Amino acid sequence: MSHPFKAVSLSFKKAPLAIRELLSLDEAACRRFLNTLHNELGLNDLLVLSTCNRTEVYYAAEDDRSREIILALGHLKDRADIGQFLPYFDLLPDADAAVLHLFEVAMGLDAQVVGDLQISNQVKMAYQWAADADAAGPFLHRLLHTVFFTNKRVQTETSFRDGAASVSYAALELVEELTADVANPKVLVVGLGEIGADVCRHLAASKGFGEVTLCNRTRAKAEELAAECNMRIVEFEDLVPALKEADVVISSINRAEPFFTRELAENLDVLSFKFLIDLSVPRSIAADVEQVPGVLVYNIDAIQSKASAALQTRLLAVPQVRAIIAESIAGLNDWAKEMMVSPLIQKMKANLETLRQEELDRYQKKATPAESKLLDEATRSLMQKILKQHVLQLKTACRRDDGGQLVELLGELFDLEKTGEVA
Repeated sequence: MSHPFKAVSLSFKKAPLAIRELLSLDEAACRRFLNTLHNELGLNDLLVLSTCNRTEVYYAAEDDRSREIILALGHLKDRADIGQFLPYFDLLPDADAAVLHLFEVAMGLDAQVVGDLQISNQVKMAYQWAADADAAGPFLHRLLHTVFFTNKRVQTETSFRDGAASVSYAALELVEELTADVANPKVLVVGLGEIGADVCRHLAASKGFGEVTLCNRTRAKAEELAAECNMRIVEFEDLVPALKEADVVISSINRAEPFFTRELAENLDVLSFKFLIDLSVPRSIAADVEQVPGVLVYNIDAIQSKASAALQTRLLAVPQVRAIIAESIAGLNDWAKEMMVSPLIQKMKANLETLRQEELDRYQKKATPAESKLLDEATRSLMQKILKQHVLQLKTACRRDDGGQLVELLGELFDLEKTGEVA
């Protein structure tokens, strides 16, 4: 693709969580970073995307500016040691690679959970920030609108987004199903390992659960996650009262023996139904807990079965998604080629309009108002027909990558080089 579009990517593929979280950006930081890259480094067509799985910068520049961008990120995050993180970054120095990568990220092909539903909204937010900073040029506008249109096609034409394709997604979907008829359901998450933390993030992102409480033996970890997800904390010593209040309890406690015993469940005074979801291996909820009236238990096997089936469906749809992306990129490529000759088209139009006005001035002095109007309409129509023919030929040639010779011929035909209008 003939455009100086590039990208710098730090993602889960090369960078562990400990590194990603050091360099992650919230909305305010993304906006500051955009302004720095646009106003201080002079970069355009900018997009700054930062999620739990990636921090990426897309930009347009004739030269590779990736090192400056990474250094600017280190300065923003107050990381004087940013140089030691360079091996974790992927550099995409040409438009074809950068554009394809953005499509794959936005569609969820490049996600930890294939078909991730959240990433498309995160890309939309990043695009809005770029527009607000006046850092999005014509190419980025066209690219992102093409991405959004492609996302709609993937959503409607494929099964790529069907179902919950991870344990944490499946747990969220299960909670939504179980509480569909419960007004303001109360959810309690016990144990904040990787899966438990992911479930909390999904619950927060879903916006459907206003009363989510966290409980973890390590208070600091609970505080950090509660602040991130805007949730309440209950002390481990106060867990039993919290269990009594909760409609749904999600457990991801890591221990050798079950934590939730039948005796504990019998003391919860269940009046209607209480749903216990066990995400732990070994199980943290004893098998006989479900014998307690009103208590329904869902274990990891049931949830993984649901997730695996959804993942398989998504994987089968990947070739179809890639075909849709290829069609979109082909159309974008044609547009980019046409944009290269847009200045020439405008100069041709201006040149012809000047000639037309010169000829009208010669004859309109002797013409009546009616004749003058007729001359103006006739010459304008003739000019538009001439332009249309050449513009169509020029755009067709560009799509075939044969535009260079035609540009030269048209430049000579309309005497544009002589007038200094074509470089």
